[in-house]
Parts: sequence; structure tokens; C-alpha cells
Amino acid sequence: MSSIAAFNAFTRDLDEQDTRMPVLFVGHGSPMNGIEQNEFSSYWQKLGKELPVPKAVLVVSAHWLTRGTHITAMDPPKTIHDFGGFPNELYEVQYPAPGDPLLASETKELVKSTDIGLDHDWGLDHGAWTVVKWMYPDATIPVLQLSIDYSKPAEYHYNLAKELVALRKKGVLIIGSGNMVHNLRMIAWDKFDVPNYGYDWAIEMHELFKNKISDRDDKALINYGSLSKSASLAIPTPDHYFPLMYTLGLKDRKDDISFFNDKLVAGSLNMTSVKFG
Repeated sequence: MSSIAAFNAFTRDLDEQDTRMPVLFVGHGSPMNGIEQNEFSSYWQKLGKELPVPKAVLVVSAHWLTRGTHITAMDPPKTIHDFGGFPNELYEVQYPAPGDPLLASETKELVKSTDIGLDHDWGLDHGAWTVVKWMYPDATIPVLQLSIDYSKPAEYHYNLAKELVALRKKGVLIIGSGNMVHNLRMIAWDKFDVPNYGYDWAIEMHELFKNKISDRDDKALINYGSLSKSASLAIPTPDHYFPLMYTLGLKDRKDDISFFNDKLVAGSLNMTSVKFG
């Protein structure tokens, strides 16, 4: 099928709706959240029942970093176990959701600022399937991933997301999956079982991020290095932060903003998540 034919077929299948789908930023945390019934996975389960049923899900995961931007265009995408040192049970999980090559082509056509590559090799990494499997356990809704061009700054990702806004009116649920506070080198391994435990700098950034999101101060969040001296501890590398840029770029000024799974974990992580719309 030609790209034009694919585009036309897709637009027939996904007509514009009167309302926009919400946009989510999800703190995905440990891969173990993919199999453990806990407060975080329980809320993902709850979201899947409460949100309008999407026609497709598009995930921007912290775990697919590329040069250039790519989108999964295969059907079905494989389940990727991109981690080590976990129980065998986790490696046995398969999430057999279909892909949607036509949605991939539509997304490519929407973006004018760069050429989106159609990828047939990646699949669904744990930033995607550990969350989506709780939301849609029947695995009947198509799931795709959009990669993060790791050579680009935060503002690039924020602006690219704005080109994807039309997907919200076509019934596509877009999820940015990462963690706002994410410093694995400073984890307090002996504090995992201590509820809402964070270092002083993590608590500071946790609250600062929430305040800036609530105030719709996107500029400050794009220039995150200037927020506080603590930003370099909360974001030693921006891989888990960049998915937030996509959700901020996709939001509408009329969208309601609500937080969920709003907890610190093991000193140097937070699971704070945001629903726009």
C-alpha cells in the first residue's frame, strides 16, 4: 500500500471526534510494577476502566532512545524485556497487543519538522507494556511507540509533540512514560519499603515539578536545568524526563490537570504522574 493510500485508509478508520482524548504522563518506575499488584499498578488498572476507550495507544517511552525520530510500524510489535537481574516471571510476560501500520503512516504525515522513520525492529519496551498491560489487559487495542531523538534538547521534543495534537481528536491515547525524579545511582535500597521516602533534594524537585505543571509554566519545565541546583540530581540524564515534554506539548490550555501515583520511592525516584484532560 502506498503512503497516500495508507493515509487515506487511516483517516477513514479514525474519524475526528468531538472531544479530545486525555494525555498522560506516567511514572513507570521498576519493571516489577508490570507484574506486582501494588498501588501504582492498581491505579493504572483503574485508569483503563475510567478513560474513554481509545482506538489506539501511542507511547513515548524513556527506553527507546534513537538518533532521529522513529515510530513502530509493524503488526504485531514484540514484547521487549529490556532489563536484567529480575525474576524469571517478569521475562515470561508477553503483551500481544496489535500494532497499527496505518497509524504509524498517519503520524509520519502529521509531523513536518522532521522525517519520522517507520520502524519494524523495536516493539514495546518495559516503559510501554508494564503500564499498558494493566490498563488494557485483553491486549486488543493497537499499541505503538514513538522514539526519543536523544541528540535533541527538551524544547525540540515539546515542539514536536504539538504536531501530534490532531491524534487526540482521532481517539488516540498518548502516554509519555518516564519519571520526573530519576537518579538510579542514589537509590536508597534499604528504603524501598518506606512509604513516600525521598531525599531533601528529591522532595524539593518533586514539589517544584508539580507546581510548575499546575501553573502551566512550560517554559520553566523546558529549561529544567535552571529550576534549582537540585535539578541535576533529579535529572542526571534527561531520558526519563523527556517523555514529560511530549505530554506538555500535547496538552490544551483548557485541559484539566490532575496528579496520580504521587509518591516518592527509595529516596531518589518519584512515581508522580499527570493526566491532562
